[in-house]
Formats: sequence, C-alpha cells, structure tokens
Amino acid sequence: MNATKRYEIFTRFRAANPHPTTELEYSTPFELLIAVLLSAQSTDVGVNKATRRLYPVANTPQAILDLGLDELKTYISTIGLYNNKAKNVIATCEILVNQYGGEVPREREALEALPGVGRKTANVVLNTAFGEPAMAVDTHIFRVSNRTRIAPGKNVDEVEQKLLKFVPREFLHDAHHWLILHGRYTCVARKPKCWNCIIKDLCEFKDKTPAPADVLPPSLPSLTD
Repeated sequence: MNATKRYEIFTRFRAANPHPTTELEYSTPFELLIAVLLSAQSTDVGVNKATRRLYPVANTPQAILDLGLDELKTYISTIGLYNNKAKNVIATCEILVNQYGGEVPREREALEALPGVGRKTANVVLNTAFGEPAMAVDTHIFRVSNRTRIAPGKNVDEVEQKLLKFVPREFLHDAHHWLILHGRYTCVARKPKCWNCIIKDLCEFKDKTPAPADVLPPSLPSLTD
C-alpha cells in the first residue's frame, strides 16, 4: 500500500470520528491501567460492568490494597481469569504505592515491569492517559493492518513497528483507536462488513464480502475529492 492511500484512509477515519478514544471507562491514569489489565481476553463491556462497581469503592492503589485480594475478587469475578488478574492488580498496587507514591509511571520500562502489564497494556496507557504516539497492537489492529495491507506483519511487534513508520504523523496519536474500532465493528474477523466500510475502495483485501441482498452499500468519497 502506498502513502497516498494510507493518508486518505486515516483522513476518512478522522472525518468519521474526530476524537476517538478507548471504550474502557476511566477517569484517571490508574483507573485506565487497571481496566486495561483486566481486559486481557475479556471484552470492554464486561470490564466496564465490573469497574462500575469497583471504582466507586476503590479507585486508587492504596484503596485497592485496603480492600484486599479476596474482596477485590468479588468485584471482578465476572471477568475471565479473574483470580490471576486480581493477584496482578494487588501486586501492581503494591509497587505503585511503594515505588511511585501511588502514581502511574509515564515510562515504558516502569509500566512493563508491573505484574500483568505487557507491551500492549503499556502502549494503551502511554497513548490514552499520557498522549504519547504509542501503538497498542491487539487482535483487531493486527487483523486490520494485515487484511487492508496498511501495515502487514507476521507478528504484533512487526505490525507495531510498521504502523509507527507508515502512519502519517498527524494521525499517529489516534490511529490505534480508529483501527481497533474499525476491526471491532466493520472489519470483523469472520465476515468483514465490506459493504459498510468507509475505506472499501482503498483497502487491498481481495476477497471482499458482498453486501447482503437487502442492504445497499453506502456511497464512498473519491480518492481525489
């Protein structure tokens, strides 16, 4: 895919959604960190249901430590792998309290050193909480990047590096949100909704899904408009 196509793709994403953000609910960097940690192999909807109950009771590292492991589990028991996630949350809170005064560090190395926090989680926090041009490559972004050929790669690290290289700088801060939402709602895994895609004419996926018989495809802007 050439640079002109990429620029037009992100121009259309921006026009359709000028201020994208995560669908996880949070009000502080710490709340975002815990929500992302809980979201591994879980849906944002499920995490939001749990944190809506948890955060009014405990939404700081010390408050969660005061809550304790067993009580924490009662708030997140509806989330997959909650036992292990609860242990990671408690261990992370201990580090934040003991080493960072209860604040979430802004350095990648420090974030990735927290229990249960990998590169993807660190990238989400750096991008969404602190405004860094980080690229959190999840299954949606990996799929969209390869399927459209925006940034094809054999693994998430390769896709991340290609996106950081190829996405025009003016779009870099919001790109990961646009790509996640596109993969979640349009470029879905089994049968992408190509007929309802605002970048259909730019996407290089060959086996585009035709529109159902009772659905009219939307009109698309011209590349030269």
